[in-house]
Amino acid sequence: MTAPPPPAPQWLCAGREIFPALLAALAAGRTSIQLETYFYADGRLGRQVLAALVAAAQRGVRVQVLVDAGGSWYLSDRFFDPLVAAGGEMRRFNPLHLWRFGVRDHRKLLICDAAVIFVGGFNVADEYDGDGLTHGWYDLGLRLEDPRLAHELAASFAELFALARFHRKPMLRLRPFRPKRPPEPPGAGRLLTTHPGRGASRFQTALAHDLATARDVRIISAYFLPTRRVRRDLVRVVRRGGRVQLLLAGRSDVPVSQMAARSLYLRLLRAGVEIYEYQPQILHAKLVLVDGITYAGSSNLDLRSLNLNYELMLRLSDPATAAGATALFAQALQHSRKIERGPWKKSQTLWQRTRNHWAHFLLARIDPYVALRQFRNLRQ
Repeated sequence: MTAPPPPAPQWLCAGREIFPALLAALAAGRTSIQLETYFYADGRLGRQVLAALVAAAQRGVRVQVLVDAGGSWYLSDRFFDPLVAAGGEMRRFNPLHLWRFGVRDHRKLLICDAAVIFVGGFNVADEYDGDGLTHGWYDLGLRLEDPRLAHELAASFAELFALARFHRKPMLRLRPFRPKRPPEPPGAGRLLTTHPGRGASRFQTALAHDLATARDVRIISAYFLPTRRVRRDLVRVVRRGGRVQLLLAGRSDVPVSQMAARSLYLRLLRAGVEIYEYQPQILHAKLVLVDGITYAGSSNLDLRSLNLNYELMLRLSDPATAAGATALFAQALQHSRKIERGPWKKSQTLWQRTRNHWAHFLLARIDPYVALRQFRNLRQ
């Protein structure tokens, strides 16, 4: 008797859908729970998740939690004490230090019982808890049931969990640092991870491979500052008769990132790329659709996500996932303002153009230089 096929991936739109599903998965966990997030806040939602984690540990589930020390620097060192007392494990990734603050774990991941997976852009904080329209940030999550993929993700989680404090054996310090990543094959692997370094990551390589022949590209990115190669690939889609739609933040929690993105608007608009800004709430979602191929996960299309952070993306080719993503994009587009080239150019004062230029310089030049030097020092 053959086993029934796993359920189709389930899209979760904004906190009102994401967190009830996540809490239900935690309550159902029986053997293992691995939770990884960039930002974890001590609020109503954070305490709900903590209670679910503690309850799981008390019933004998192996619970491991990894939060980024930079993203969660407001979180008390004692917050997870009840989990540790119940037998769970908790680590902060790269504890804050002046000479290594630029290396961050920006991934968001939950694996339950080595089978149920949650990925997306959402952190564990009250500002995410809403519908993304009337209240709460707009974000996306994806729930899958896939033991094979869960095994790969669990191994990736374990690697970062072990690396979290950057304690290295003395002999490893003698290894030379290689800041340039080795080239990746353009295969269509589903798990695409990113770590600090120069050169194309697996995500960038797969995306370039898909954009090379693309005709229909739709992107939601909370923070948008792509590499020149990505910008070139997007423009080439338009030049060969395709369509590129970018849905970016009209309201952002990181104003300097929004300024840097806006410094690129005119050149993209001149090339025929369509740009929209989401209006109702802060946009924090990450989604890429390329001719029926779906990318979902934690990575924005900016230089920090592509070259400086630890990130993870999934590349999914099934039609059902793409259909759901297409519907979500269309819904978000209804609440967005289209940026028109002429009116946009006239609306930009000298001060705004100068401010955007310097924001671009800061995030495209200074931030990568500092972060990669710090990563080199960590690895030595």
